[in-house]
Amino acid sequence: MPYWLARSEDRLAEDWIKRFDPRFWTMNFPRPAMGSVVTTGPDSLRIDCVFYQKQDLAGLIWQSEDTWDHPLLAYETARDYRGLMLTFRWRASGGIAMLNAVHEPTLTIEGRDQNGGPRTWYVRLWNYAVGDNDDAVISLDFDALNGGFLLPQEADPVWAGDIDRMFISIVPESFGSGDGALDAPVEGTVEMSDILCEGGGATLGLGDAFVPPHKLRVATGYDDLYHLTPARVLHNIVGLGYRAWLNHYVGMSHYFRLGHDAATGRFIVSNEGAQMLNAPARQWHADFYARSQLLGFRVITSLSFELLDEHAPEEWKQRNFAGAPALTGWDPPSTLLSPCNGEAVAYLEAVATEFCALAAEAGLPVDFQVGEPWWWSGLGAVRRPCFYDAATTAAYAAETGRPVPTPHQLVTEQPDAAQGEYLDWLGEKLGAATFALRDAVKAAHPGATVALLFFTPQVIDEGAPMLERVNMPLSWAHPAFDVFQVEDYDHVTAENWGAHERGIALVDARFGYPRERQQYFAGFVLKGEARAQWRAIGRSIEDARRRNCSQVFVWALPQVMRDGMTFYDTAGEDEVGGFHDVRFPLEVGFGASGGPEFSTTVIETASGFEQRNVNWAEARARFDAGLGVRSEADLAQVIAFFRARRGRAFAFRFRDPFDCASADGNTVTPFDQQLGIGDGVRTGFPLIKRYGEEEGHVRRITRPVLEAVRVAINGVEQTQGWALGAAGEVQFSQAPPQGAVVTAGFVFDVPVRFADDQLSVSLAGFRAGEIPSIPLIEVREA
Repeated sequence: MPYWLARSEDRLAEDWIKRFDPRFWTMNFPRPAMGSVVTTGPDSLRIDCVFYQKQDLAGLIWQSEDTWDHPLLAYETARDYRGLMLTFRWRASGGIAMLNAVHEPTLTIEGRDQNGGPRTWYVRLWNYAVGDNDDAVISLDFDALNGGFLLPQEADPVWAGDIDRMFISIVPESFGSGDGALDAPVEGTVEMSDILCEGGGATLGLGDAFVPPHKLRVATGYDDLYHLTPARVLHNIVGLGYRAWLNHYVGMSHYFRLGHDAATGRFIVSNEGAQMLNAPARQWHADFYARSQLLGFRVITSLSFELLDEHAPEEWKQRNFAGAPALTGWDPPSTLLSPCNGEAVAYLEAVATEFCALAAEAGLPVDFQVGEPWWWSGLGAVRRPCFYDAATTAAYAAETGRPVPTPHQLVTEQPDAAQGEYLDWLGEKLGAATFALRDAVKAAHPGATVALLFFTPQVIDEGAPMLERVNMPLSWAHPAFDVFQVEDYDHVTAENWGAHERGIALVDARFGYPRERQQYFAGFVLKGEARAQWRAIGRSIEDARRRNCSQVFVWALPQVMRDGMTFYDTAGEDEVGGFHDVRFPLEVGFGASGGPEFSTTVIETASGFEQRNVNWAEARARFDAGLGVRSEADLAQVIAFFRARRGRAFAFRFRDPFDCASADGNTVTPFDQQLGIGDGVRTGFPLIKRYGEEEGHVRRITRPVLEAVRVAINGVEQTQGWALGAAGEVQFSQAPPQGAVVTAGFVFDVPVRFADDQLSVSLAGFRAGEIPSIPLIEVREA
């Protein structure tokens, strides 16, 4: 799918906002505290907090530089606050410290002084308040602002010319009374209203990009978006062209209520009471669902069997043969809950129905996803299956009357008969746990749609066949779920297209969901420095479209915003890509003139020297096929071909008479071009052709002739074990080994289109010897 990695300097349109617009404040806090901020009007916002420790603290933040929004939608950086007046009404309730307390809400200003030295000022809001200690109007004149507790004797004048961020601290009334856990969690709310900024610089430029609506959907993740307002999240979603469907993962680290375990000193997920969600998460999601409904979205609420390890009950965790818990690679790590622990599964049922109730209250149809359920198998070179927690082993003995067989220590071990029975039983229990969530949602919300999200890299491992037995229960087969969803980002970002295809084929064969009941999740780029992986993700999106998946989602919005990823559609509704896989008449094409074209800007200086800038990294060929028209029959054939392509609308194959094979002389061998070096993982090798010396030009070949492609590994031709994939990529069923040299030979066509929508020919002129002009231009595909 076409995409663009945008930067802030690429913005072409701007709107304006008032500085301190409620949508663009953020929240932050250390664990185990929790907070959220939502907008309640054009000049108001609401903050909800829950504190578990006496010294917990949350902060409402305004950043001078927008580091969160997509570059095309971000507000301008403005660090100079001189000449500004900020006023707002502050109302606090619950267990929040009052404005006049010793440890009261404080405005922390971080920036630099007049000399450029780093400075921090602490402004007591009560010093600028008029009203009561829980309901006051606060006026901040940045030209006359002082830090310090007592004024004027402790005044520390703020220099407002170079501010990085402002941070309003919100603490429980117990703050400053010592360390340790509170007797009970403390909840509180702050409402800021009548927010007004006046003076020079009171308005900020705001990116006003509007990407035309497209068919790609987007997935979000609360773990990475909890600190933003829902209005801001949806501002990015709509501005980037996403419509109709959202997939919202509620995460594993911020939604739950906690209780304190005095024996261990840990704060553990609480399953007591009527509500499983903490107050800030409830408020955030209620606002998110309501705004999504108003914008016409359907929201799939996604819940996984995963919890932040530091807050998960010990007995809920999957464990390996030695009792070590299942730990993911996140920092801090999450853990996987045991499908056999009844208390854990009941907790997930309660969480699922509570989230779905919030969606229903907002007027949304209930769409729910059971996200990535699996028995964990470890990470790295030594992978230990986590099949042996106490609840699981006890359930096996109780249900089967058999002892648990010798535990597997590695996922690569081959099971004996007794171990095989245990593995199959584990698969059945995984299926039963997912059905418990499905049935709980459908019981609470008749008519709800329930999907299962399956991660194929968890099972596509030929060295660990046991994973398929435990993580692909046959009970998931159609029609167990309303929708079956697939993601495989490990395969995609590694460009392991062979494993990608095997995973899709295995899901089809094992579960049998029709395409209209399948959805695909493409992504994701873990780190910003790996932005090049978006290219492979774009390819996987196109692959899912070709498979006619009912919906295709990009995973996930936080990475889209971070990297400036901008997807767009350029093709018509009926034919994705605008390409007809037919060849321009050969007998006409062989008489054509033309060749490659580059774009170079040359500037000659006054001294006679030149500066040259290469505008195109790749050549683009141009041809004129008019010279190949030698008869009226040729002319009629070209006119018919032109009509079938609808002028410039659809590209097609063209055989370049001067350059159409991997080697000079057009004699193809499997050793003509080196495609790459194997690493034992990569299965896809795009066809390329090199021109000139070692530092010469490398050209991607996207339209090879299938029957003319020959492939070799380490000098040995491969007559099987590979296939030609999309965009001219050789896909091996098994990755070439480390250090193996992959080569190929081929005949190829050039993807071109007609350069004009009008074909002007004259039969009388042709008979008189005039040569018609039929210009063609190459279409870049890679």
